[in-house]
Amino acid sequence: MKNVLFGFFAVMYLASCSSTDNKKLEEREHEDIKRDYVVTDSSSDTRPGWIEDPEVWARQHSLDVTKDRYFSHETTPKVDRAVACDLANAKAKATIAGEITTFIDKSLGESSEGTASVDSNNPLPVSLREFVENTLVEKVQALIHGAAVAKTYWEKRTYKKDLGAKRDFTAYTCAVFVRMPSERLKDAIDEAANHVVRAADDPETKENVKKALENASENFVKAKTGQL
Repeated sequence: MKNVLFGFFAVMYLASCSSTDNKKLEEREHEDIKRDYVVTDSSSDTRPGWIEDPEVWARQHSLDVTKDRYFSHETTPKVDRAVACDLANAKAKATIAGEITTFIDKSLGESSEGTASVDSNNPLPVSLREFVENTLVEKVQALIHGAAVAKTYWEKRTYKKDLGAKRDFTAYTCAVFVRMPSERLKDAIDEAANHVVRAADDPETKENVKKALENASENFVKAKTGQL
């Protein structure tokens, strides 16, 4: 395989369609951006655009984003390629669960139904936020079914001290592009919201939380596509 030079690291987060869709997520030559490592081998001569934003990449490549939703996960550097790719596959559900949990946590924090559904002076809602932050990801992972890895990309990187790395070493990263049926994702989000409602201990908080997370699955999709 043809050796390639420089790569870059990108983190996926919920991106606004209105801003990101205007930017073409093209495959990037490794020479484009310098980092503290050299990519000495990879599964492709270019770094896939789906690593940066899987939903936008899917739309730009005419995938059915109504039937399916798309996610990506990239590992930090690991000592072995198989280890990196096994970890990327294993972390796929955690990535989806993390996005759902972040959205629910944000929805609670921003909501207000007469009185705020989360009041820092009220110990019950504080406990509820702790439930969301510390417990919900694990619960949501168990609800995720049908998520499948559609694409895999790996890099072999040689980190160099003279490029800014702390020391010279070689490592591998691996990224996966994940497809999940929209209906199954919707079910997982709605059940996650129900977990949070059930965790509310008093009737007033429970009602406020229920209102805050009403239509959670629809709002999650709108957030991912920049419609919120």
